[in-house]
Amino acid sequence: MGKWNVEPYRDTAMEYAKTLLAQDSPSGFTGRAAEAAEAIARELGYETRRSGKGNLTVLVPGEDHSRTVGLCAHVDTLGLMVRSIAADGKLLITPVGGPLMPTLDGEYCRIYTRKGKVYTGTVLSLSPAAHVEDDAHTRVRDEKNMYVRLDEIVRSRADVEALGIGVGNYVCYDPKTVVTGSGFLKSRFLDDKASAACLLTALKILKDKGRRPRYDAEVTFTVYEEVGHGGATFARNLSELLAVDMGCIGEELSCTEEQVSICVKDSAGPYDYEMVSRLISLAEEAGVDYAADVYPHYTSDVAVAWKAGQDAKAALIGPGVHASHGMERTHWLGLKATIELIGLYLGCGD
Repeated sequence: MGKWNVEPYRDTAMEYAKTLLAQDSPSGFTGRAAEAAEAIARELGYETRRSGKGNLTVLVPGEDHSRTVGLCAHVDTLGLMVRSIAADGKLLITPVGGPLMPTLDGEYCRIYTRKGKVYTGTVLSLSPAAHVEDDAHTRVRDEKNMYVRLDEIVRSRADVEALGIGVGNYVCYDPKTVVTGSGFLKSRFLDDKASAACLLTALKILKDKGRRPRYDAEVTFTVYEEVGHGGATFARNLSELLAVDMGCIGEELSCTEEQVSICVKDSAGPYDYEMVSRLISLAEEAGVDYAADVYPHYTSDVAVAWKAGQDAKAALIGPGVHASHGMERTHWLGLKATIELIGLYLGCGD
C-alpha cells in the first residue's frame, strides 16, 4: 500500500488550520472551534454527532463494519480567565490549561462577557514600564504578577463591572497565525489545531478519492484536553484509538518540524506496543518521514480515555511542533507526513 499524494492538499491543510486557529477556544469555551470543524465535515458530506460535553465526532463508514477505530485531536486551547477585578480596574487573571505565562507579556487579547460583548486588551506585567518600575525587567511573569489592561476608559472596579465584565469571563490572546513562504506554519495553539487540520484534510482526501477506510472510523475533536478530561467519553465500541496531537521537539528528542512524531511513551506511560510497532512499520514501508520519541512532560486524551475505562489499544502521532505552549511552529512537511500516516493507518493509501 502506497502513501497518499498529499502535496496537492497543501493549501487545503493550511486553510483548515487557519480557519480553526481563527476561532478563540480555550477549554470550556470551544463552541466556535467545534462549529468550524463541524461545518467543514458536513460540507464534505459526513454525518456528525455531539457528545453531552461538546466533543464533535465525524462518522466515517468503512469497507468492513465488523469493528470501529477511533481517531482524535483536540480543538480546545490554552487561555486565561478573569479571576478578579482590582480596585483600579485592572483585570487579574488565572490560566486555563498551562500556557507559558512569560510569553504572554505584551500580547493583545479579547475579553468575552456572558452577554456576548467582546472587549480588547493587552496582557501585561504588573510592572510594565521600564521608565517607571525598578523591577520592570526582573519581575516574575506569572498569574500573580500579570494582568489585562482593558482598552476602555476605566479607573475603578465599578467602571469595569458597568461594562458587563466579571469574574469568569474568558480572556483569549491572539494566536498571531502566519504561513511563511518557506512552508512554516507559526501560531499559538498548533497544539492541537494543526493536528485537527490534518484529520480534516484526511477526510477531504477520502471524499475526493471516493475511498473508505478499511474499518468504520469515528474521528473525534475533543474540547477539554488541555484541562485533562477531553477523552473521557469516547464511544465504548472502539477497537483502538489513534490520537493525533503535537509531536515534541527538544533535548533528547529526535523529531523535527518536518516529520511526523510517533510517541512510544509519555508521562502517563507507554502506548500500545503492537499499535506503535505497526505505525512505525507503515511509515518505514511507505517512506514516511517519522521519528519515534519519548515525551517526558506530556499526556494526551489517550491516558484520560484509559483511566475512564476505555478498553482499546491506543497510540499517538502528530506533526513536530517547536516551542509548545508558547509561540509554536511546525512545517508543511510535518503536516504532510502526519496526513500520510493517517491514510496508511486507515488502510486506504494509494
